Amino acid sequence: MNYWKIILLIVCLILGLTRATAQAGPPFRTDDPEPVELKNWEVYLASQYADNRDGLAYTAPHMEINYGIFPNFQFHVILPAEYVKPAGQPSHYGYGDTELGLKWKFYENEAEHFLIGMFPLLEVPTGDKTKGLGNGQPQFFMPVWLQKSWGAWTTYGGGGYWVNPGTGNRDYGFVGWEIQREITKQLTLGAEIFHQTASAVDGDSSTGFNIGTIINITDNHHILFSSGRDLDGPNRFSFYIAYQLTFGPEKEQGQQEISLIK
Repeated sequence: MNYWKIILLIVCLILGLTRATAQAGPPFRTDDPEPVELKNWEVYLASQYADNRDGLAYTAPHMEINYGIFPNFQFHVILPAEYVKPAGQPSHYGYGDTELGLKWKFYENEAEHFLIGMFPLLEVPTGDKTKGLGNGQPQFFMPVWLQKSWGAWTTYGGGGYWVNPGTGNRDYGFVGWEIQREITKQLTLGAEIFHQTASAVDGDSSTGFNIGTIINITDNHHILFSSGRDLDGPNRFSFYIAYQLTFGPEKEQGQQEISLIK
């Protein structure tokens, strides 16, 4: 099967639809430079599943929290409960490594609808490495993300470098690009493609894709889903699913403006 032709077809279908949205990040691996608005919140209750050649791994569940701490700055944390089942070995379930981050949008051209930002992440080794629930040492990711909107669509992407210490580990890079469309105010479709170099001395690099959707139940309640696999690499199938709650002054102001119009 020619996966590249499938991805091209999906992207073309999405590009042929109407109306754009700036929703970004989850449910995709590729991120964007747009932080949460000042004093606003995003809270996700999510699960991420991966069926790899060397076994199964998924979060069951994990919680992601994003908060606009300053103008153009977002604080980020992921608190995961993880299940791992290496091929031919016992399974384990427990708390994994905690992720901390700070997203900074340092450039915006409003006329061109173009953004640039950084989103450094720190993986704190809170998981039990002996059970496969953590790395055992801190990891650090330094990416740069770009976003451009024009006409009826939005696209974003970029990449960065992971510092990945530990016996048998190696530092690695990640790059990705995403494109998405708002079909209605309640439904958004998107697709991404990404590449990651080997993260272990005896590991493989990978190139993969995801297709996803964002369903806006209301202005505050959302469902996010994506699924995909590697075109070249160890992942045979993966998916992400989440309930997202968004709230704060920006949301409340928008709802008040809508009420006044009505």
